[in-house]
Amino acid sequence: MGKSQSKLSQEQLNELQRSTCFDKKELQQWYTGFLKDCPSGILTKDEFRKIYRQFFPFGDPSSFADYIFNVFDSDNSGLIDFKKFAIALSVTSSEKMENKLDLAFQLYDINGDGKISYNEMLAIVEAIYKMVGSAVKLPAEEDTPEKRVNKIFRMMDKDENGSLDMEEFKEGSKRDETIISALSLYDVLD
Repeated sequence: MGKSQSKLSQEQLNELQRSTCFDKKELQQWYTGFLKDCPSGILTKDEFRKIYRQFFPFGDPSSFADYIFNVFDSDNSGLIDFKKFAIALSVTSSEKMENKLDLAFQLYDINGDGKISYNEMLAIVEAIYKMVGSAVKLPAEEDTPEKRVNKIFRMMDKDENGSLDMEEFKEGSKRDETIISALSLYDVLD
């Protein structure tokens, strides 16, 4: 699916329908938009950053875009084709909270060791704060990434071991939905 073509084949549509929550019409619309933004049919990390810059002009979304790109680039090829894009978009726009939580955990678990350390959480939160820049006014208890991460860990790290496992993360995220709202790529691109 890396080659650029104006329409998805019936076989590609069928495969994507099985892998995503989109119907054929939605997939074709997303594909047309994908090709408009990415005529080669392949999205590089630099192109992905440019897309994020369009939606976050008052901050620097580069770091956050890199983290998101790495999650969507499921085979670590350094490229996102339409199939990877559609699958990631489907998860982020899904009504199923479990799917979003799994993807969010992958985002925060930067090194992929199955747990989120304080420093991993801090890196993502710093990237989010840089991305939104001065566009969002934060309450005093969350006006720095460190304060925000300290608050998150106080709430989520039930065994106080300095890291969050999947269960702690999922339970805590259900109480604080801002943890996964950063994944709302659908809202950014829609």
